[in-house]
Amino acid sequence: MADLKLDILVINTYNKLTLAVADISTYPDPVTSPSIEITPPGFPAISIVFVPDTLNVFNSTTLGITSGDDDLVPLPDGVYILTYSVSPAFENFVTKTIQRVDQLQEKFDNAFMKLDMMECDSAIKKQSKVDLNTIYFLIQGSIAAANNCAVDTSNTLYRQASLMLDSFIRNNCGCSGNNYIINFQ
Repeated sequence: MADLKLDILVINTYNKLTLAVADISTYPDPVTSPSIEITPPGFPAISIVFVPDTLNVFNSTTLGITSGDDDLVPLPDGVYILTYSVSPAFENFVTKTIQRVDQLQEKFDNAFMKLDMMECDSAIKKQSKVDLNTIYFLIQGSIAAANNCAVDTSNTLYRQASLMLDSFIRNNCGCSGNNYIINFQ
């Protein structure tokens, strides 16, 4: 008979409104009192009934960010702490730390899509690619740090990526279409 081994996996929903958590545990017997405690950034921990052996999807209402009467709001980016447990909870639990970056990723995607790679001159195009690669690298570093419980490092990398992305967008990527005309004709 298999031993009890609790494990969860956060699944990307590609939706700012939802957080999906899959149960990938091994159960020798039926479980008792499955629950998950989720601590969203800037909000208190909330304990929620968890359905074993399936995908559980949470939103701003189920996470206690909005009330049932409010419209759903995007879940905040930042470090989330998830603890899945079954009875007796003091013995059987697993904790995961993740960095949610959906809002920052949407901003990155929008900046990337606005960058007209065919319009920029070669030097600016190369610099824009370097800038976007650096921002992407910082976002991935933030995720990796959170996955390894390095919360301070994760938050620092996230903030740096966000600042660089804001600067990149503010400067209009350096691509106006006029750079070649002004400087090279």
